Amino acid sequence: MNKVFLIGNLTKDPEITTTNSGVSVCRFSLAVQRGFASNDNGPQADFFNIVVWRGLAENCHKFLKKGSKCCVVGRIQNVSYEAQDGTKRYSTEITASDVEFLSTKNSDGGSDMPKPTGGTGELEPIDDDDSLPF
Repeated sequence: MNKVFLIGNLTKDPEITTTNSGVSVCRFSLAVQRGFASNDNGPQADFFNIVVWRGLAENCHKFLKKGSKCCVVGRIQNVSYEAQDGTKRYSTEITASDVEFLSTKNSDGGSDMPKPTGGTGELEPIDDDDSLPF
């Protein structure tokens, strides 16, 4: 089984491209804090390269930005490529199947997150003095 769950913050704005056949591909780097702090440097983080495809790629590019917190669900993939100097290079990346946008704030403190459809997203108080049967 090859499945990974990561929660962290984007280290830079996501970059989107399209393949020759028109499929959207979004790439970003996610900083994930380790569950412990070192004695010398304080908290430590690991950095993962994330690849997202198709409609999810477009949503990531639209709603995520540097510093945004998200949860990535996907699989670890090793890729190889030939560098300009002719040497073979290897890279490990996370191919995301799902990305949950956990928090993002715009400059005026409001949310950049899409609003839920079918309502205002606000909770309304209810009067439950006599309406509950127990």
